[in-house]
Amino acid sequence: MWLRLPFGDELRAELGSPGRSRRLGSSPRSRVWRVELPAATAVVKQIVGGPDADERYSREVTALRLAARAGTPVVPALLATDPGERVLVLEHLDHRRPAGDWIVGYAAALARLHATARPEDAGALPRWQAPDRADAESFLRLAGALEVPVTSGVSGELDDLVNRLDQASGHALLHGDPCPGNDLHTVTGIRFIDFEQASLGSGLMELAYLRIGFPTCWCVTSASEPLLERAERAYRNEWRTLTGSDTQDGLADACAGWLLRGDALVERARRESTDHLERIPHRDWTWGTATARQRLVHRLGVVSRMTAGHTSLSRVSSLSTAMRQRMLARWPTLQPVPAKRP
Repeated sequence: MWLRLPFGDELRAELGSPGRSRRLGSSPRSRVWRVELPAATAVVKQIVGGPDADERYSREVTALRLAARAGTPVVPALLATDPGERVLVLEHLDHRRPAGDWIVGYAAALARLHATARPEDAGALPRWQAPDRADAESFLRLAGALEVPVTSGVSGELDDLVNRLDQASGHALLHGDPCPGNDLHTVTGIRFIDFEQASLGSGLMELAYLRIGFPTCWCVTSASEPLLERAERAYRNEWRTLTGSDTQDGLADACAGWLLRGDALVERARRESTDHLERIPHRDWTWGTATARQRLVHRLGVVSRMTAGHTSLSRVSSLSTAMRQRMLARWPTLQPVPAKRP
């Protein structure tokens, strides 16, 4: 279907008249074109669809402007905007195939992105939303449906976890969906795109993506332990260099929080619609590079290992281990999630 390029008079006055344009692939919630302008090639993005389109546009523009503070660029330059049409005009960047150890550079770039926000930016973007008690209760119901005993104290540990995540300090600029595909690997470094879900909060919530398997993303990957350690070290070193402070503890909490989120088993358009953890015992479904059960088994294994010997999550660790074992016994053909990005 042909769609008119949304490039109005104000954009033409600022950037010149567009020449040749080509529609690019995007989510149903946006339309994207590559456009030849008099000065350079650019990307035109129009945010569409849903009652939250204005909010998503505002988040993306705000995040790009905050991220533009970075000494080493971490986003494409924002060339112009047309709020009335919810249009952004961005610098065009060529993407190269990432190296095998791409998550190391990715983690350092993520730290640079996170470090661009400051305490005085509070209120510029929404705060990151933690899982809540309903998510924890859904997780416990799943354990029951899998016929895994829930021992005394697990519910209390989950209540405390939800409270800790809700109160987690930090003013990092969080991407909101830092997936493979929303990172451009260019000759000048990694740049992030698509900030429609940007928020402010603790950077650990997105550093956790590396271990927990990119929970909001179609593309799941499971890197080796040595590679994960290199990547997390790169993040912490970059954060310390830029902020003069160390990252806080809490990576195990962050990973456990992602485990509780049933909405992180489906694409964005299907979130906040039903209890997706409740569906796991009855059916499996594919999203991107893995099925829901594959994703959940991976997350259970990560949390089981990370919380073993963890004073405040020891019972959750045991429960995660038992649930993973039960799932693998019930569905023995389940394969590990991919080790490499597509």
